[in-house]
Parts: sequence; C-alpha cells; structure tokens
Amino acid sequence: MNKFNISAIAIAISFAFSAGAMAQTLSKDEYKTQKTGITEEYKTAKTACGSFAANVKDVCMAEAKGRENIAKAELDARNKPGLQADYQVRIARAEAGFLVAKEKCDDKAGNAKDICVKEAKSLETTAKADAKAQLKTAEAHKAANEKSAKAHSKADQKSADARQDAVADKRDAEYAVAKEKCDAFSSDAKNSCLATAKARYGKS
Repeated sequence: MNKFNISAIAIAISFAFSAGAMAQTLSKDEYKTQKTGITEEYKTAKTACGSFAANVKDVCMAEAKGRENIAKAELDARNKPGLQADYQVRIARAEAGFLVAKEKCDDKAGNAKDICVKEAKSLETTAKADAKAQLKTAEAHKAANEKSAKAHSKADQKSADARQDAVADKRDAEYAVAKEKCDAFSSDAKNSCLATAKARYGKS
C-alpha cells in the first residue's frame, strides 16, 4: 500500500461534522442523545461487518471503530469547543487512519507487509506531530493576544520550536521506513542501503 492510499483512508474515515457545528455547545440531553446515537451506529456497523470474512472483516471492524472514535471526539469538540478539543479530533483521525491501514497491510506478507506497517505508522506519526505543532502554535498565539509584543515574540519562538519538534518526529518516522526497506537486501547491498538511509536522515 502506498502513502497516497493510506492518507486517503485517514481522510475518508472521518465524519463530516461542519466547522460551524463545532462552535456550538450542546445541552446535557442533546449530548447524551448524540453519544448514544454514535454507539448505536457503531453497533450496527459492527454487525454488518459480520457478513465478511478473514481480513476484509478485520478492515471493516477497524473502519467502524475508527468512525466511532472520530465521532466521539468531534461530539466532544462540539460540546466543549476549544484548542484541546480540536487537537483530540486530529489525534482520533490519525489513530483511526493507522488502525485501518495496519489491517489492510495484513493482505501483504514478509518485508512488503513490514514496509506497509512502517509507512502507515509514519503517516500516523506525521499527523500527530502536525496536530501537536498546531496546538502549541494556537495556544502560544492565544496567550500572546492577551499580552504584550514581548509575548508575541515568545509565541513565535514556541511556534518555531513546535515546528522543529514536528520535523524531527517526521524524520524519525521516515527513517524507520527506510530502514525497514533495507531488510529486503542482504550483505553489502543492505549495508549500503542502511548507510544511505543514515546519511539522508542525519543518523549516526
């Protein structure tokens, strides 16, 4: 499975709650009713998966669970809007995408499967790193808006640090994929592959 397909899964699995809806807060009864609805939808989807077999069933179950988790995160964001709630929605989407992609990797075998899983994990790590960077940046600028120009400067520094951390996380994840691909080779070819990967990603 290539990165495009895994990314498409991560996008397609999310529920279509509008940005406008997330700005609303719900009454206690509305929240309870919608949460119950999400649980019921998951149960229905889970039952439907029973008509499949083998890995197709596993993928179906992963998709159902992923949709449930995303829906719950988005419901919480609608109920109590905020930067942290938005962050949790992004994390739920990243984890759901990985859950489905990992199950799809079971259709492969050997090194191809290992690479598939590593690529899926790399995309999850990238999505989570981006989500964390966005959260830190938003938090920093929110605080800066309440303070002086000096605070804005500090916020910019925090944003830069967050972006650097995200870049480091992505580089580590991509290096893990590159190393896994080297396992397809042996002896000198494998050593050469590993050396190239280390040089490319700045590993000693």
